[in-house]
Amino acid sequence: MEADFGGNGEIRFERIGKAGCVTLARPKSLNALTHSMVLALSRALHAWEYDDKVALVVIRGEGRAFCAGGDIMDIYYAGRAGTPLTGFFADEYRLNAYIGRYPKPCIALVDGIVMGGGVGVSVHGSHRVFGDNASFAMPEVGIGFFPDVGGAHFLPRLAGEAGMWLGLTGSRIGQGDSLALGVATHAAASADFGSLLDRLCDTGDAAAAVAAFSTDVPPKMDDDRRASIARHFSAATLDALMQSLRDAAAQGDEFAMATLATMAAKSPTSLRVAFRQIREGANLSMDDCMRMEFRILNRMLGGQDFYEGIRAALIDKGDTPHWRPADLPGVTEEAVDAYFAPLGADELELP
Repeated sequence: MEADFGGNGEIRFERIGKAGCVTLARPKSLNALTHSMVLALSRALHAWEYDDKVALVVIRGEGRAFCAGGDIMDIYYAGRAGTPLTGFFADEYRLNAYIGRYPKPCIALVDGIVMGGGVGVSVHGSHRVFGDNASFAMPEVGIGFFPDVGGAHFLPRLAGEAGMWLGLTGSRIGQGDSLALGVATHAAASADFGSLLDRLCDTGDAAAAVAAFSTDVPPKMDDDRRASIARHFSAATLDALMQSLRDAAAQGDEFAMATLATMAAKSPTSLRVAFRQIREGANLSMDDCMRMEFRILNRMLGGQDFYEGIRAALIDKGDTPHWRPADLPGVTEEAVDAYFAPLGADELELP
């Protein structure tokens, strides 16, 4: 039975058996989230929370992606016009926090790309089932942004400092590594997703249904790679992290050399902000992480690097961005502090 919670046809809602089913339905845009989709999903979750006929919620994507993030070009043009879409982010962050404390099982069936906003509507739920084609990344520092949508909360809680590595490098990981590191709670064959959905709808028993289709998929990263990540990315400061990588690279360490090259292309400001965000988030509740991220968001939308990163990556496709400041030494501690300063009357309000 379909339900109309809005969303302009970009997101579908159905009650099937004992499940509330959500389908992100913008396949040509890799299911990128719009403001109307965020608001519609929030309305559906609130309605289903108090509907005794709904035992659990399932979120999936149509086409070859789960969700590739937010509709970034709308955000770019609005900011360039002097009307940054802080309202979109406020509603998105409230939705992320709500999913994190949702009282019913919330199961994301993730196959294909999951980045940015797609991470925000999946990783905070009770079950994240990754299919064969799942590809997870938080690449925001590469466009002068930061790993938001609750990245401050879930990244530092991944195994072996992998969250810091993912946040600072934007590296992609697949099904097995997502499971090993804690991004996914379960792995299943993509071909079984239809049967899994049927079982969830028929029984309303998330734990049993997911367990019935779960498979043990080995990680692609070997022990040496995971040990390198844990060693370098556990550093107490970003400068110490970079020095650790440089020392290893000087000894011919291929992982260190490749990682330094990757991070050299990222926004220096974003790297410093993301490092502090992830470190501080380790000791904060989900709600407090979202408040912190909203502070950072407001300063990012009022800055330079985000718009420069989008220009280089998506408008003048493949151009080299010109970050300001251009290197890590140029980003002062005082500049980073400003991103985390309270917003006064504009703080993010959470129910």
